[in-house]
Amino acid sequence: PFAKIDGKQIITSTEALSLPKVPKHLIVIGGGVIGLELGSVWMRLGAKVTVIEFASMIAGAGTDQQTAKLLHRSLSKQGMEFMLSTGVTGVKTSSAGVTVSYETVADKKPGTLEGDVVLVAVGRKPFTDKLGLDSVGVAKDNRGRVVVDAHWRTNVPSIFAIGDAIQGAMLAHKAEEEGVAVAEFIATGHGHVNYETVPGVIYTWPELASVGLSEEALKEKGIEYRSGSFPFVANARAKAIGMTDGQVKVLADAKTDRVLGVHIVGPNASDMIAEAVVAMEFGASSEDIARSFHAHPTVMEVMREAALAVDKRARQS
Repeated sequence: PFAKIDGKQIITSTEALSLPKVPKHLIVIGGGVIGLELGSVWMRLGAKVTVIEFASMIAGAGTDQQTAKLLHRSLSKQGMEFMLSTGVTGVKTSSAGVTVSYETVADKKPGTLEGDVVLVAVGRKPFTDKLGLDSVGVAKDNRGRVVVDAHWRTNVPSIFAIGDAIQGAMLAHKAEEEGVAVAEFIATGHGHVNYETVPGVIYTWPELASVGLSEEALKEKGIEYRSGSFPFVANARAKAIGMTDGQVKVLADAKTDRVLGVHIVGPNASDMIAEAVVAMEFGASSEDIARSFHAHPTVMEVMREAALAVDKRARQS
C-alpha cells in the first residue's frame, strides 16, 4: 500500500534480477531473505545499499537471533546499512530518483531517505488466483493458499497441491519433496515429508543456513538443551581462503544429546547444512557428529568442533 510497483524505480525481486545498471543507492524495504540476498548482490556490484526493516532484527521471524546478529555484523562490515525497528510510510518517485518516508517504531520519529531505486521485499504470496481453482471448488485460506490435509489432498479428492501454493516455507527443495511424497501417496497410499528437517538458506555472502529449532524456539517450548559453537576464524581452511566470518552452532537435547538444531553463518553454509539435515533425519546426537571423521583441512571441520563444543571439548583446527 505504501509503494506502487512501476518496475523501474520501485521494483520487486523479479526486476532486481535484470536492472540495466548498478544503482548508486538501492533502498531495500524488508530485511528478510529476499531483501538481504538481492541487497548483498548489488552491494558487491558497487551499489550503496540501505535496508529498512520493521522488526528489530534481520533475516526474518524464526531465525536464530544470535545467528542473525552475526550475519548483520558481517554485512554491516561490508558496507550494508540497516535501519531496524523502522516502518516505511510512503515512497515518491521523480526524475531525480526516489524518496522513502519512514518513521521509527518506538517513538514514531519521521524521516526521509533519498535513493535511485527502491526494492520492495516484504514477502511473497502464492500465485493461485488464475489457476481456475474456484471453478472446481478448491478451497483456499484467507491468504490465498490452497487448503490441504496431511496427505496434500484438497477438499476436491482428485486434486492435490504442494509447494508455494500451500502453507509452509516457500522453498524449492520443500516443494520437490512434497511432489515426491504426493506421487508415492497416489501410487502406494503412503507418502512422508519431515518438516522438522527442512533447511533454510539465505544466499548472502557469507551465507546463513539453518535447520531445526532456534534457541528462542527451544526456550519457548520449554526444552532443555545444550549449545556448542565454533568460529570459522579458528579453522585452517577458512583462514587459508580468507573467509573467516561467522560460526557453526549446534543445539542438542540436554538429556539425550539428540541434535535439535544447527545454525551456520559462514562460507559454504548452504553446503554445510546438509550434514546437519542428515544427522537430524537419523536422530543423531552431537556426540555422533563429534566422533565422525571430517577431512583436514576443510571448513566442514567447524561442524565437528561445534558438536564437540556441546560437551565443552572443542579444539582449534
